[in-house]
Amino acid sequence: MRFAHLRRPDSPGAVLAVVEDGDAILVSDLLADAPPTLQHLIERGEEGLSALRDALSEGSATRHPLTGWSFDSAVLAPPAVLAVGLNYAAHSSELGLKTDSAPTVFTLWPNSLAGHQQTTSWPRSLSEAVDYEAELGVLIGTPAKDVSVADALDHVWGYTVVNDITARNIQFAEAQWSRCKSFDGFTPTGPFAVTADEIADPQDLHIWTVVDGHTVQDATTGQMVRSVATLIAHLSQSLTLLPGTLISTGSPGGAGYSRDPQIFLRDRSTVTVGIDGLGELTTHCRIID
Repeated sequence: MRFAHLRRPDSPGAVLAVVEDGDAILVSDLLADAPPTLQHLIERGEEGLSALRDALSEGSATRHPLTGWSFDSAVLAPPAVLAVGLNYAAHSSELGLKTDSAPTVFTLWPNSLAGHQQTTSWPRSLSEAVDYEAELGVLIGTPAKDVSVADALDHVWGYTVVNDITARNIQFAEAQWSRCKSFDGFTPTGPFAVTADEIADPQDLHIWTVVDGHTVQDATTGQMVRSVATLIAHLSQSLTLLPGTLISTGSPGGAGYSRDPQIFLRDRSTVTVGIDGLGELTTHCRIID
């Protein structure tokens, strides 16, 4: 199943919907006690997802064409957003950074979450070196503490697309990476959150980025230095990964910073990151003078 947070121009907030064949089916039309967000649905566990599947199979709920709806972030108010840096050798090399013996982990702040086709803006005075990073996002479904690599994927609820937008000048000026990647709107996710049963192997997915019509990243998640399962097992040694936690698993090579000439996101740039089976996530950029 694939889910999205959708809103209409006159709606006060986002609604959770199942998306099938280009149509949206509101979860509130399927269940009397409908979870209002994906986070609430994930917290209901397998029982909640099964109830939703049963209601959907009846086929009586109203279907709404996606036209006229806009997307919010695929995840809203997750308990944590954890990001992994330097998880593709090509990206580490192009940034002139070393892939360490343990994953580089940092947090992304909730104000950075944004949705498909939304506009992300930032002051020119803060950065003219804003970069894109296509990443596979992993959503935890059940609490994970001290799990093994072999069991790690059993704790995954689903997957989404993440663009880990980064102000490179700030990244290289500060010892930690949270601020340079957590400007308002710097973590677009979506359009969809897709349940794990639809992704046979998270290490066998085509991942790419297109900036202003030009393909700038083109790779596979099989090139990760550490697999999704390895990352979950590692993180769970020091903290309990709670249901709904989003893990952004790193970006492949092709970042704009490393290109000659460099390619940064400009005023009115459009950047689309995509992953097979999960969809394409588009962000519009504005620089404020």
